[in-house]
Amino acid sequence: MNRGNKRGKFITFEGIDGAGKSSHIAGVADLLRAHGLNVVSTREPGGTPLGEKLRELLLHEAMHLETEAMLMFAARREHLAQVIEPAMARGDWVVCDRFSDATYAYQGGGRGLDKQKFAELEQWVHGYLQPDLTFLFDLPPDVASQRIAAQGRELDRFEQERADFHVRVRQAYLERAAAAPQRIQVINADQPLGNIKKLVQESVLMHCL
Repeated sequence: MNRGNKRGKFITFEGIDGAGKSSHIAGVADLLRAHGLNVVSTREPGGTPLGEKLRELLLHEAMHLETEAMLMFAARREHLAQVIEPAMARGDWVVCDRFSDATYAYQGGGRGLDKQKFAELEQWVHGYLQPDLTFLFDLPPDVASQRIAAQGRELDRFEQERADFHVRVRQAYLERAAAAPQRIQVINADQPLGNIKKLVQESVLMHCL
């Protein structure tokens, strides 16, 4: 149901590739729907027809790191305008696989994008909006790599990066979380799936509902 004119909320899921965050997005969406809320489930990069085209380029085409960062934010601007903001204005809740924390971690931490340039892009594209709650699924990169290898699928160009890249991405994520502890909840992803599910859903109930 729509909660009248009450603005919806925005929950995001972050973590290095292989951390298992995607496993919990559907569960949170189902939990919210069980409480009578309309839920939009989406992802970044992507979420719109244009965003999905940019996603293919970003995941598979080599490019300069600043080009990469600007394309990430271009896809995000479209995503905000076409999906996220209209949904929240309707009173719907949005659950999203990645948002700007991922750009801070991957393009900033992993690639070395200047932090001031990231901050300027973030302020320009969505300085008025941050998620209400972000789950950061934290996992050592070697464990994440083993999980990805066990899936036996083709890897995108981020997943193909060297181990030190993923170490930097993880460190940047934790740095971002330390700077916004009221918003970002760090979840130890190296524990049984049931434990993680319980932590995540309890946090949603406590902080959002």
